[in-house]
Amino acid sequence: MRYIIVTLSLLVFSCQSTEDHGHPHGEDGSHLHESDGKPAMDFTVWTEQTELFVEFPALVVGETSRFAAHFTLLDGHQPVREGSVTVSLIKGDKGIRHSVDAPSSPGIFGPSLQPKVAGGYRLVFELKTPTYSDRITLKDITVFATVEEAEVALAGEEENGNAITFLKEQAWKMEFQTAPVLKKEVFQTIPTSGVWKVAPSDYQTLVAPAAGRVSFGSGILTAGSPVKKGQELMTISSTGLTTNNLSAEIQKARADYEQVESEYERKKELFESKIVPKSEFEQVKQRYLVAKTNYETLSSGYSAGGKQLTAPMDGFIKSIQAVNGGFANQGDALVTVTSHKSSLLEVQVSAKYSAGLQNIQNIWYQPKQDTWSSLNEKGGKILSVGKEVEADQPLISVYAEVNEGVEMPEGSFTEAQLAIGNGGESLVVPISCLMEDYGNYSVIVQLSGESFERRNVSIGKRNGSEVEIIKGLSEGEVVVTNGAYQVKMASLSGQAPAHGHAH
Repeated sequence: MRYIIVTLSLLVFSCQSTEDHGHPHGEDGSHLHESDGKPAMDFTVWTEQTELFVEFPALVVGETSRFAAHFTLLDGHQPVREGSVTVSLIKGDKGIRHSVDAPSSPGIFGPSLQPKVAGGYRLVFELKTPTYSDRITLKDITVFATVEEAEVALAGEEENGNAITFLKEQAWKMEFQTAPVLKKEVFQTIPTSGVWKVAPSDYQTLVAPAAGRVSFGSGILTAGSPVKKGQELMTISSTGLTTNNLSAEIQKARADYEQVESEYERKKELFESKIVPKSEFEQVKQRYLVAKTNYETLSSGYSAGGKQLTAPMDGFIKSIQAVNGGFANQGDALVTVTSHKSSLLEVQVSAKYSAGLQNIQNIWYQPKQDTWSSLNEKGGKILSVGKEVEADQPLISVYAEVNEGVEMPEGSFTEAQLAIGNGGESLVVPISCLMEDYGNYSVIVQLSGESFERRNVSIGKRNGSEVEIIKGLSEGEVVVTNGAYQVKMASLSGQAPAHGHAH
């Protein structure tokens, strides 16, 4: 079954409303709608957001056919629980349609149509929910003149003997997910590991602006504590010190500043009146600017309690070097704040790959447990590649800037894969869809809405969360990425109905 991307089109047609009917369910979850002896038809179509699996009796002139339209949200593979569905049978720019305002049960809508003229038509399903809308078109749908004509035309269709029946109601009640087989560029990779570090541009160490006693700000200040820009972190107080007393130095600087300022204003008036020479005025002006800068620097952030240190950015406390109540000399490191907007990943690779490291195409890494990310897709970049090794450091380091939130703590390890060389196009699927039996791999392929098949595959290169498929799948087929083992067990249990729905 191909993975079909459905495009939107505008159609003009006349309308015919038909009466809505109930949609009873059996105890096993099967759908019990009448087929009136007509052969049944079913189709499965995937759009970017929705899977439609629809079953209905063959369309016959003058006969009412009721649809069992199963709509599944692909993101999370959950049934559509709210919304309306309109089904339209169109030939040219004319046709008939019928709408239902809600599902008869979660995910299942039951509109009906009674065609009047035989021929080839388009069958259009329009889904409208509170969060999104979708439109799905089935082409070349035949309306038969009689039931006998339908039976002859649809006779002889053989079912896949290896097919596994797994009802939509079963899939909707568990963690289940599918994905299409895609063709992508696949690279040779070097599997290795990396270490998470904080990017140098994302942290700042605050130092003591003066000597004095350190007092932490209000609240508990520990490594990992969140902080806001401008938040008071610490205060340096030199009160009671006989030397390096900041309060005394500020008072002295203020007195010097006020004295020189007075002299500067006086000399300025005399200079403008051409009473004193320019050279004398420039000397006074220079002393004034120096005194002003000295006073403003000393008094900046100073209060009665001492000199305050504030957070330079929103972020977290990376480390604390000071001790609450301890003494710090001017220039001593007190606290380091990090924003964690980006992280630094150091990947170490054996020297035998040195030639390939000159052509790194991408890096895959895990920002959190069991989740792969791509450096290129997240807007990161490679910063540097080591050029030499030493006896005590036989590995080559590759540094990359990662521009996404990393949940792993600084200093922790992550699996990593380095893509090198030139890539080639190949089929890929998520690694999560693979089932392994003694070194042999298989996947569950979705043939239709409730029909699946176990397929043996040959795999190739692994690129992050995806694996290359060398043999066994075709582009556009849909595979089960979450819940494959449950489908496999359904084929062994013998409890699933041979046909998902009784007509």
